Amino acid sequence: MSASLKDIEEKALTLKAEERARLVESLLETLHAHRSDIEAAWESEIQERLAAFDRGEMPSYPAEDVFAEARQLTR
Repeated sequence: MSASLKDIEEKALTLKAEERARLVESLLETLHAHRSDIEAAWESEIQERLAAFDRGEMPSYPAEDVFAEARQLTR
């Protein structure tokens, strides 16, 4: 942990419980905003892969084969 992060943590711990809760909520909101960007990127990727599959540009594999290979790899 960096010295500045440790300083911030020590100062945050001196806050009242309600103030700490508001700080946590504020920090989590910044992470959720980033998560939305990630989810949007995944949604775009999913749509692109689905379109490629529908056009016949992406192969498919039987689920049984995929699970059999997964079991083989985990042994």
